[in-house]
Amino acid sequence: MEKYEIVGGNRLCGTVDISGAKNAAVAILPAAILSDGVCRIENIPCIADVSTTLKILEFMGAGVRYINKNSVEINPCTIHNYSVPHDLARKMRASCYFLGALLGRFGVARVPMPGGCDFGVRLIDQHLKGFTALGAVIPRVENGITEVSCDRLVGSSIYLDMVSVGATVNIVLAAVKARGTTIIENAAKEPHIVDLANFLNSMGADIRGAGTDVIKVYGVEQLEGTTYSIIPDQIEAGSYMVAAALTGGDILIRNVIPKHLESISAKLDEMGVELEEMDDAIRVRRNVALRQCNVKTMPHPGFPTDMQPQFAVLLALASGTGIMTEGVWDNRFRYIEELRRMGVDAQVDGKVAVIQGVDRLMAAPLKATDLRGGMAMVLAALVAQGTTEIEDIHHIDRGYEDIIQKLTNVGANIRRIEVAQPTVRKAQ
Repeated sequence: MEKYEIVGGNRLCGTVDISGAKNAAVAILPAAILSDGVCRIENIPCIADVSTTLKILEFMGAGVRYINKNSVEINPCTIHNYSVPHDLARKMRASCYFLGALLGRFGVARVPMPGGCDFGVRLIDQHLKGFTALGAVIPRVENGITEVSCDRLVGSSIYLDMVSVGATVNIVLAAVKARGTTIIENAAKEPHIVDLANFLNSMGADIRGAGTDVIKVYGVEQLEGTTYSIIPDQIEAGSYMVAAALTGGDILIRNVIPKHLESISAKLDEMGVELEEMDDAIRVRRNVALRQCNVKTMPHPGFPTDMQPQFAVLLALASGTGIMTEGVWDNRFRYIEELRRMGVDAQVDGKVAVIQGVDRLMAAPLKATDLRGGMAMVLAALVAQGTTEIEDIHHIDRGYEDIIQKLTNVGANIRRIEVAQPTVRKAQ
């Protein structure tokens, strides 16, 4: 067991290099199953979710060879097991992507219900709707395991009842080698959907319209091996943008695609933060008091739900009252209770949090509740008076590469220490 120890109060200045996108990597790595050759994937982030995904591939028999910590070669030709083990599936939401990849390549898949951050029940009904439309046998869900199979998938028109990144990814994966054309309407438009399509197209797939709400997949017989580099992580970049804004700092954030950050940049600008965009970098600095604003999360190109907790910390230190509305998940405000220990003044009613700005935050013992909520606690600790200790940091390790080194490089006082025994809080 480990925890973070953070001494707040330092102004962060310097340079941060952004890693490859977690949400792209956990879709692209399973997609390599569809190849008939070796895939070399570069710029993968060295994080727990990627490690889990590669362990699943190895469990199924794929050849996995690290070139370096951010590049890996995957040979799917030796896969002989079409099941994902429960102990690995429960560690992350993206384990469900093995359903589409295995179904598209082998015609059968057995995957436990996904784990990851707990924001409510993780329904995969839109995924299964898509598989059924493509000709899969009506999926069975027994003992927490989803099993899908088919004789041959055939292209179809599929309208998603709701915008779903997971369903869009899974249907694309299943449709790539299906006979005929698949049309996905009301598709998700996130940058990692586009990156997945580009990866598959580099292997010989014919996918058009990724990044719009209508994606057309023209089935092909064969996919070749490829070499591909994953896009930068917009959420990691956004998190360090918030770190600069919170601390009144000045950080140059490199290896980014500024267009992917537009919704984040727009809100920071509204709050009085100065931004300077370059070709593949963005400079973030703040010299004035934070101004309050309202934020509503929405599917891309709206404000990303994965940036909601980090911005809640900004609202907590801006003058006046801000309103945070969650438009994607049902239960994403669990981290607020932890932030209240530091003096955050926030009231939650369903999908809405009303946040009253305070003058300062105070250090407190915290427990990370999920990946992005955990990062929000790190950000709050950076500006709190005193020393904050954060436990359950395995959540944060799932999505942030070298967080200690990157924050230390820009002036943060943060370290990882061993925990002899997890803290048990007494009931109030």
